[in-house]
Amino acid sequence: MNKLTSGVMVLVLIVLGGCASQPAYRAAENGGYGYTETKLTDTQYRVYFTGRGSDKTKAMDYAMLRAAEVTIEQGYDWFVVANRETLIDREKVTTEPQVGFSQRYSRVTECGLLTCRTEHHPRSTLSAGVFVGGKESSTIESVLDVQLGRGVRPDDAQSYDARQVAKNLAPE
Repeated sequence: MNKLTSGVMVLVLIVLGGCASQPAYRAAENGGYGYTETKLTDTQYRVYFTGRGSDKTKAMDYAMLRAAEVTIEQGYDWFVVANRETLIDREKVTTEPQVGFSQRYSRVTECGLLTCRTEHHPRSTLSAGVFVGGKESSTIESVLDVQLGRGVRPDDAQSYDARQVAKNLAPE
């Protein structure tokens, strides 16, 4: 391989590695993927989690985890989920720049009077461009309306101990 091909391969690996290292559970920046919350009253919050894919369970777990963290940050012990909603958007079509590298071999066969000789010669190809056809990608959003509380937790199927939820749902 020549130096240009090696350099391009290293650049592609760095870019791909950077994309893969983004954690799923994180604060959303500029309307991107991750969690956000809105304070409705002193004890009521709306928690959002937006992620890639269509795994409803994971999206709801991350919304619940953020609700537990908000509860603890605000000095409360438990929260009640007053409303929950999960939305999946599969209509997004994106055009993304793509870079590709491939190495192929050319086969050359030379024949003489008595024998033939076959040689393989490497041939590298680098391509870059925009994928015109688009790509379907799913985005999932879970929304929770929660009521925070202190002291004895209500005996209700929709009430949760914030510390237990945070401990059990924390990403590994």
